[in-house]
Amino acid sequence: MKINTTEIEEWIAHDPQEETRAELSSLLARAKDGDTAAKDSLADRFRGPLQFGTAGLRGKMGAGPFRMNRAVVRRAAAGLTAWLKEKIGSDALVVIGYDARYNSADFAKDTAAIVTAAGLRAKIMPRTLPTPLLAFAVRHLHADAGVMVTASHNPAQDNGYKVYVGNRAVDADGNGVQIIPPTDGEIAAKIAAAPHADEIPLAESGWEEIEETVIETYIRNTVEKLGRTGARDLKIVYTAMHGVGYETMMKIFAGAGFTDVTGVPEQIAPDPDFPTVAFPNPEEAGALDLAIALAEKENADIVIASDPDADRCSAAVPTAEGWRQLSGDEIGSVLGEIAARRNAGKGREATLASSVVSSRLLEQIARHHGLHYQATLTGFKWIARAPKIVYGYEEAIGFCVNPADVKDKDGISAGLALAVEAARLKAEGRSMTDALDDLYRRHGVYLSGPVTVRVEDLSIIPATMAKLRTCPPTVLAGSKVVRFEDLSKGSAKLPPTDAVKIVTEANDRVIVRPSGTEPKVKCYLEVIVPLKPEDEGGLRAAKTEAAKRLSFFKQDMHEALKL
Repeated sequence: MKINTTEIEEWIAHDPQEETRAELSSLLARAKDGDTAAKDSLADRFRGPLQFGTAGLRGKMGAGPFRMNRAVVRRAAAGLTAWLKEKIGSDALVVIGYDARYNSADFAKDTAAIVTAAGLRAKIMPRTLPTPLLAFAVRHLHADAGVMVTASHNPAQDNGYKVYVGNRAVDADGNGVQIIPPTDGEIAAKIAAAPHADEIPLAESGWEEIEETVIETYIRNTVEKLGRTGARDLKIVYTAMHGVGYETMMKIFAGAGFTDVTGVPEQIAPDPDFPTVAFPNPEEAGALDLAIALAEKENADIVIASDPDADRCSAAVPTAEGWRQLSGDEIGSVLGEIAARRNAGKGREATLASSVVSSRLLEQIARHHGLHYQATLTGFKWIARAPKIVYGYEEAIGFCVNPADVKDKDGISAGLALAVEAARLKAEGRSMTDALDDLYRRHGVYLSGPVTVRVEDLSIIPATMAKLRTCPPTVLAGSKVVRFEDLSKGSAKLPPTDAVKIVTEANDRVIVRPSGTEPKVKCYLEVIVPLKPEDEGGLRAAKTEAAKRLSFFKQDMHEALKL
């Protein structure tokens, strides 16, 4: 594979970090000696700049423009700073947070130094803390922008640079939310125009540290709004998944009166290698094995899990058949019902929102309680912008239960909300699965599930989407396809997005889209089986039918995705 030696040598000359300069220099020397693997690696690292999208940057750490490193981050920080200076002026305030991944602290400090050198104000978190605290700080401190250095639940080799806007940089609905078009494109243009990384000025001091009172206010507000009253007899096992959520989550539980909480010891301390899990994502198979084993040993009532930056939340509960992890849609529906009850009858003054790929059950919950519902594109940069939002979620275990404080997914506050609901149900002699059955009796059984194709060759993703658009399936799960929508064309309700939606005569639905953060094609399947509210036998039969139909649906989609 051909490489541009001049381009690579120029990058090396301007790379401010010794380790990444040495990494590229070694690869280049090997490539010049005919090493094919080195050539391939260089071609990948220099196939273009890491794209500024999905609310910022995310990718593998390493040397070169298509990797996360200090050269790339410094130019991103310079671009953001230039945009803010033009949009707001030299009094713009940027707040910065970081997780415990490799290089996160360096990326955050470089950002603070660049913002300060440009004459703007910067405030940085005092230590590694969850993403929701940075999102909170944007609104609480009336910042014009926020940067969170994190790759969330991605593998250990990744890092990311998530950007929020607030205060004077955006309207009220977008205050404290991740960036969307055209802002991302405007910042990307400033990044492209930025100088070489080693030519960007860095201040040696002058930025401030975010006060502990900000962290304390987040904890106090979360407890007061979600957890002051109700039963507290609940035995919780909590896992931070080797991330930064443990300290904050334990303070939240204690403040709300939950004293019987056990952390998974192997996963309490932040560890950027994530040694006990294949992927540090609570959704992944096996990720909760240690937590569930501890819950069985301790006879716990619930497992609550955060992902590494604690913006996502998952849960598992004991059943007669053993422990079962709840899906994102199941948690989203339970929390949605809580929010709907709290805001019942407010009509369009209270909005429940979810991504278009999430379960359709939330819309029925909103309608039942006389509330407005809004479907959005995937991601909280869209969900959290829903006007008058009181609750939002996406099936990828992201929940926004306190949008007045955090207009983003927040695994800490969601974890507390789940604990409060589980304790209430336990006091009534009931469980989380009973709460789900209540919803099914009222609305019918909604069962969802994913089909995911992870690829090494990124060209497979557009080829798969093209195949679905030109040759879509005609029958799925034994039911005729009656509607096919190409969501890339947009509609009155949704902006254009690279996805297709397929609905069958049985009202089964699948939405297929490329992942915005990982090399995947993702399918979001859902089946609905109606039933009569009073028919308990019908509930069991409907759940069995839904599970059977979903299984066939998954098999058919695996076939439909084959190239």
